[in-house]
Amino acid sequence: MKRSTRASFVALLAALALPAAAGEVLVAVAANFAVPLERLGVGFTAASGHTLKVSAGATGKFYSQIVAGAPFEVLIAADGETPKKLIAEGHAVAGSQVTYAIGRLVLWSAQPGFVDDQGAVLASPKVNKVAIANPKVAPYGAAALQVLKARGLADALTPKLVTAESIAQAFQFASTGNAEVGFVALSQVAVPGKPATGSYWLVPPNLYGEIRQDAVLLKLGEKNPAAAALLAYLKTAAAKDVIKSFGYGP
Repeated sequence: MKRSTRASFVALLAALALPAAAGEVLVAVAANFAVPLERLGVGFTAASGHTLKVSAGATGKFYSQIVAGAPFEVLIAADGETPKKLIAEGHAVAGSQVTYAIGRLVLWSAQPGFVDDQGAVLASPKVNKVAIANPKVAPYGAAALQVLKARGLADALTPKLVTAESIAQAFQFASTGNAEVGFVALSQVAVPGKPATGSYWLVPPNLYGEIRQDAVLLKLGEKNPAAAALLAYLKTAAAKDVIKSFGYGP
């Protein structure tokens, strides 16, 4: 083989060995899943070469932004209804919706020993403010209201509720002392590799509706291989292990 031919052949083999061109995917993620997505992003980039550009917030607010034309390509929601609605309205790709986690709700305080393991502190005069995410836009906030009703505390505690824009802000209110306790996600207080702080009650799932968290490919991401690759990665064993480590149900 001539030297020039051999060089061309080697170059061809090298090109074939390269992965597909790395891309970027614009992701809207529910606030409760922001930290887990950071961990997942590392594995996703290592496996695919693609990178994530992430915005975290309340699922309901993202719905409004997407309908208004926000340039997100994947929505990682805190519920199943929002992705379904986006598909029905033509803003997301049919058949792309996938359940990636089942959320767990906790009542948390930054003060060690403040919250007991039965949640009885909710009826205590020690509690003057209870932080929750806005139930109109955040599924975890809606779940918190269900817990209060199930416990017969809705009337007594409604005046004490401090409504946050998202579950991330609810956690902030509780962590800074603006509320003695807050209803937040287990993933926010049980971060793998970090010692747990404060005290919390893991709310029994029978006190609120299942928080099925779904992701969906949005129309703007339909032709972006990186967007499809992210949804596929959420289904992998490696991703499921990370998700489980943050306390989410399968």
